[in-house]
Amino acid sequence: MKLIKSKKLSEYKSIKHGFFNKQGGNSKGIYKSLNCGQGSLDKRSTVKKNLNIVLKKIKCKNDKIILLNQIHSSKFYFLEKKNISNKKFTGDAIITDLKNTPIGVLTADCAPILIYDSNKPFISAIHAGWKGAYKDIVKKVIKFMFKKGCTPNTMTAVIGPCISIKNYEVKNDFVKKFIKKDKKNKVFFRKNKNKTYFSLNKFIYNQIKGLNIKRIDIIKKDTFDIKNNFFSSRRSLKKNENDYGRNISIIMIN
Repeated sequence: MKLIKSKKLSEYKSIKHGFFNKQGGNSKGIYKSLNCGQGSLDKRSTVKKNLNIVLKKIKCKNDKIILLNQIHSSKFYFLEKKNISNKKFTGDAIITDLKNTPIGVLTADCAPILIYDSNKPFISAIHAGWKGAYKDIVKKVIKFMFKKGCTPNTMTAVIGPCISIKNYEVKNDFVKKFIKKDKKNKVFFRKNKNKTYFSLNKFIYNQIKGLNIKRIDIIKKDTFDIKNNFFSSRRSLKKNENDYGRNISIIMIN
């Protein structure tokens, strides 16, 4: 099992966090092996076992990770004691100040973002593919945290493993959409042999930096690259597989 940690977040003993790849679980076939995707076609009981492995690995005494039914939106939840019993959260980010309550997101090429404010303390876990990033989910979450009293000086944001620019080929209408939103977005595209490629993590990094947060970490692991052992929806699509496993990223206040 490969648990990747951010050097910047690891400085804080008051939280636990990690970005998991696909090794070290119980799933078989195309889901081999640490598939944490409850929305995948994998056996529910096997996914639950995998989630328990994740909890053990980060030494969490809680038996449940709060996850979302992710929809590539800019919708987020502020998790409080009064709404924690809600069974389903449909959206793409969770913010909380609850202790011993692990929150997580699932990805398979999209970017997971973990944020911690050491002063309040607050945490958030965000799922941002190009749609969520385009809809400003990361900015909306951070601005909400500001409203709750978090400050740029006390916040650390980490962009986890996602598809890299060299493997993220996009079509012309995709490029037009981003440049129509802001001409400066041109810098996130690269041309190579008549093909255009997009840098998702740099785009998100730029959004976070624009909100005056200085402590930003990028985990430079390409999920598409088979040698990194991550699930990748794009790679599964190329192989004509009918589904794919999901990587989990998790954070918790002790």
